[in-house]
Amino acid sequence: MTDVWFYHLQRLPLESALPRLLELSLARDWRVVVQATSARRLEALDDLLWSYAGESFLPHGTAKDDDPETQPIFLTIGRDNPNRAHVRFFVENAELSPVLADTASAPEARAILMFDGNDEAAVQAARAQWRQLKTEGHTLSYWRQSEEGKWEKQA
Repeated sequence: MTDVWFYHLQRLPLESALPRLLELSLARDWRVVVQATSARRLEALDDLLWSYAGESFLPHGTAKDDDPETQPIFLTIGRDNPNRAHVRFFVENAELSPVLADTASAPEARAILMFDGNDEAAVQAARAQWRQLKTEGHTLSYWRQSEEGKWEKQA
């Protein structure tokens, strides 16, 4: 079963927290998939990863780009996993269960659900996914940001 980490965004928006987590993943030589649920969000993430910091960018691609299997970070709204990701981030309330049930789509090491703590619908959706994934036998962890902005494991 896959390790699943729930990241509860309370202090920083996704646009601030995700690039740092992607940097850490690449530093571990992990390939990454980021899954959203809308083309609009996917396009916004594509733009973000090119421009989130003035001095750097995160190499990535989408289905529109060539050679998706060579992308360090692949952005998608589907279940595809062309780069055989070690870690898969789910944003915008993307559903984990169907992806983790499919060995061709599931990440090799870890799945991370990032949800907005200021959006009650997102919190409720995360709770429902927690219950379902627990029932399916996945190992779950819950992380919150401290006052200093560090991620701290709560459960």
